[in-house]
Amino acid sequence: MPKANAKQNVTISLDRETIQKAKIVAARRSTSISGLLARQIEILVGEEEAYERAKRQALALLDQGFDLGGKGPVSRDELHER
Repeated sequence: MPKANAKQNVTISLDRETIQKAKIVAARRSTSISGLLARQIEILVGEEEAYERAKRQALALLDQGFDLGGKGPVSRDELHER
């Protein structure tokens, strides 16, 4: 069984201009293009997981319903009493 933190390589294709710009961004952040991409993908995956978790919680709350303190339905006559 593979280790949980085992790394695997991924190959991508980018145009030369994008690669040159990515090298500059990576250098400014004291990392490599690979490190830069890995970090951005980790952020993206984390955001997606957080969104899915929040969505499940929100749907569970909607299924549960909310007590808004009302008395329930009233008749038309009761609504228009003066």
